Formats: sequence, structure tokens, C-alpha cells
Amino acid sequence: MDRAGHLYSQCSYNNKNRRSSSLTVQLDVLSSLQVCLQRHFLIRVHSNKDCLVLSSCEMFATAARNFVEEVDHGGSLIPVSSLNDTINLLTVVVKRKRFWMWQRPKYIPTDFNLNDLLTEGTPITPVGIETDFIKYNGTFGDNIQGSLDANILDGHSLKLEGKDSSKLQSSFGSLKKEEVDVQKLLRDSRGRLLDMSHSLVHQTMEKRRQVFGVVKERISTTQPCSVIEEVQQAGQCGGGLSFCGPKSPKVSLKENGSLSKDSNITMEIPIHTTIAYAQIELEIRQDGHFELCLMSDTKGGFEVDGPAGGAQLLGSEVPLSPSENNHLREELERLRDHFSLLSALPAVTRSSLLQHLLKVMEHKEAVSSLQHVLEQKCKDERPALDETTASESYNQNIQAILDLLEQPESAQANPSTSVLSALHLITSAIDEMSLECHAILGMCCSVTWLPALERLVHCVSGNGELPLSNADAAALTDDIYAKTSYLFASSNISLKRDGDKMKTEIHQQPGHRPLVLCIAIKGLASLAKEA
Repeated sequence: MDRAGHLYSQCSYNNKNRRSSSLTVQLDVLSSLQVCLQRHFLIRVHSNKDCLVLSSCEMFATAARNFVEEVDHGGSLIPVSSLNDTINLLTVVVKRKRFWMWQRPKYIPTDFNLNDLLTEGTPITPVGIETDFIKYNGTFGDNIQGSLDANILDGHSLKLEGKDSSKLQSSFGSLKKEEVDVQKLLRDSRGRLLDMSHSLVHQTMEKRRQVFGVVKERISTTQPCSVIEEVQQAGQCGGGLSFCGPKSPKVSLKENGSLSKDSNITMEIPIHTTIAYAQIELEIRQDGHFELCLMSDTKGGFEVDGPAGGAQLLGSEVPLSPSENNHLREELERLRDHFSLLSALPAVTRSSLLQHLLKVMEHKEAVSSLQHVLEQKCKDERPALDETTASESYNQNIQAILDLLEQPESAQANPSTSVLSALHLITSAIDEMSLECHAILGMCCSVTWLPALERLVHCVSGNGELPLSNADAAALTDDIYAKTSYLFASSNISLKRDGDKMKTEIHQQPGHRPLVLCIAIKGLASLAKEA
């Protein structure tokens, strides 16, 4: 990226022959301070470029996810996560149930269709019914700006300003829907057997919490289209001072710096590209007979799994109700031991874990990589960092976290309440957040902000009110309050000041978003607690 910067310094001396050593020291100190702040600010803006500019894979995945959120929120459509996925009718999809109850399942399209897994017999030929779907063009974006003014002493000032904006435009054009004739599929599949010795069947059965499904519907493009991401970043920093006294010369110092960067990335998507799909899960018996799960509340799986084959999950399956804050409180109470373990770690260990975790949080893909690695360790599998999608710099932070978990004070005999499990819990919560919520949380994760955020979590899970006289509530200045309100709103929680109180309210049909946010905040706050 081109980097434009302008830095100048101007000093004028009324009396060049008279320079006191104290004045020279003061000038050197302030000048060094300004340079350090400028360097920190410019580097920070530069490093955040990786957070704002998406890879081509992330651009497509985000565009597909936005599309599904807009046209089928809470429905059966599944966004395609990669352009490399080949999805046709009756493509076999592996649904991987997650570790925690509130995690969305992962869907992994395979290279096989249903016929590839059947024993010998007449291949099933799906009858596809094509219809026009919609014409879709979507634009999603955000603007972030902030400033900092500081007066150190009389006549001494420092100022930092920054502004970031990003926009993702998806022009899918006219889309078509292709769906299988389910009645014919039922007739054709009746009495058929899966080859239980097939490698895909065998490998899927070996891992618990995995289910087979077949694609019954897909949404695809009918013309070449594009996904465009535009990112603009700009920053300025500056400072000034002046000294004037009877025994010292008159001195003025002025420094300013600026940085601006633009990025415009266009990805062309070919015709007949699948954007989203829906599937039917399979209930598979030990002898290979299977049934199609036609109802949304009927879940598939392998009979050999038995009751233990379902996800070994924590908490109830019932979504939160806006009038029942006690559900949220009960779920957080179940996880109290995890938060206590983190806050009981030595201060140095907690600080290091928080530092590396915040670094990983700069990039959503890095968080997903850390979550996957920790989940492998929770299942006593050997994590492979070379298989992650994170960059080398983020892999170094992930490795540092793994090293900290190996320290004696971090290792616990009981894996259900270990530091590893606790860190996996909060990392899973951060990974589960939307891009919007994740970005705002990253802006609020300072050691000074986290206690106030944790107090608001107690408010949300309690009676919904917090006196503004509370020290943590008083710390919510207008700037912090604005960001905090935005953060909670992105998780379906309203936050507002009402007289001498702060009030919170969970929206209707919030899903698991409030719980996910509260887990993330309490986990991070546990690492940030003072010794």
C-alpha cells in the first residue's frame, strides 16, 4: 500500500545564545513523546489494514452470509463459505455439531453425491425444479472515527484523529432457485442402503457430533456478477508547545503527521455459482437403511451414536426470551467456574494471555483458527498450526497462547473446568460473533473499559438496571457509551440512560447473541482483572 506521510518541525529561538539545559530536556522529552505517539498511531492504522481489507475468500463468504441474513434470516438456507465448493442437488454435506450449545453448526460440502454412497442399484436421478428467485444487489458498510486531545501542561497539547470506512457491495443480479422433487426422492430412496464401509461414512462415524445431509435446494447466479470491497483509512496526529519566561527563550514547536490509504478490490463471480443451499439430514441405521428428515425439528445422525451421539453440550437448547433474563443468568452461572479459573491465574500469565488474544482478535479468520486449535486440544487431538488459515504473525500469537496453557499453573486435571476449556469457551464466543459485533468488541477491549462492560453484563442478566452512581457506570463517558451501545445493539440488547439509571433490555427473539456477547465480555474481563 502506498503510504503518504508528512512530518515537519519548526523551532524559532528569540535568543540563540541562551539555551537552558532544562528547556532542552523538556523539548527532547516532548518531541520524543510526540514522535512515539505518531509512530504508534501510524503503525496502528497500518496494522489495522489487515483487519479491514478482506481476502477474496472472506469477501465471497461475507457476501453470501449477508445475502442469507437478508433473504432468509432464521430459515433453512446455508451460505456457501468458499467459491471452491461444488454444490449440486444431492451433494452430500457433513454437518458438524459444535462443542457449545450456542455455536452454529459447520457445514462441509463433500466431493460425493448420494449415489456415490449407496450400495449397488439403480442410481437416483433427481428431478430439479427451476424457478426465478430474486434480483439481488446489496451494500453493507461501516464508518469508524475517533479523536484524542490531550493537554499535558500549560501550552502543551497532543491530538490524534483517525477515520476508517469500509463498504462491501454484492451485485449478484438475477438469481435462480433449483430444488429437488422431494416426493420423487422419497420414492426412489425407499429401501435403499448406504455402503457403511465407504471411507466417507466410516470417517464421519468415527467423529462424534457429525451428521450427513444431502442438498435439496440451491440458489445460484444466472449471469457473471461481482463483489466489490472499498476501504478508506485516514489518520492525523500532531502536537504543539510553547515556553516563554523571563529567564528562558521563547520557543514554539509544532509537529503534524498524516496517513491515508485506499483499497478497492473487485472479485468477478462466474455464472452458475451457488450462493446458498438447503439440505435434508439423514437418519442412518446400523444396517445402512436411512430416512430423510423432512421436518426442520427432526435431526439426523447415526444410530450407533445412541444418546451420546448428540452434541455433548452445555446448557439448555431453549433460546432466550426477552422477558426471562434469568435464562441468561442461569447459563452464565453454569460457566462461573471457567471465568473463576481465568481470574485466578497469576497476573503475568493473565496479562500475556490477554495480550496475545487481543492480537488474534484483530482478524476474524485468526480467531477461527485459534478456536479450531483449542477445540482440537480439548478433544485430545494434536493441533496443527500449519493447517490453519491464519497468517504467520497470528500463528505466532496462537503458539504463544498454547505455550502459556502448558505452564503448570494453567494445567488442570479436570478437562471440563480447565484453563484450556475456559479459553476455548471465550474464543468460541468471539468466533461466533457477527463481523460487526466482533469489530466493535475489538474497539472496546481495553483494560479500563472491560470492568464497565462486565458490570453491564451483570445488569443485562439481572434486573436490567444499573445506577449511574456506580463507579463502572460513571466510567462510561459519551464516547465509550456510544461504542458500548452499538456493541450491545449488535447482539440484540438495547442500552440507554434513563435519569439516574442505565437500563438494558433484551430484544424479542434474540437467539443466542446476548449469551455469546456476555460470555466473551466476562471471559476477557476475567483476564483483565487486577491482582
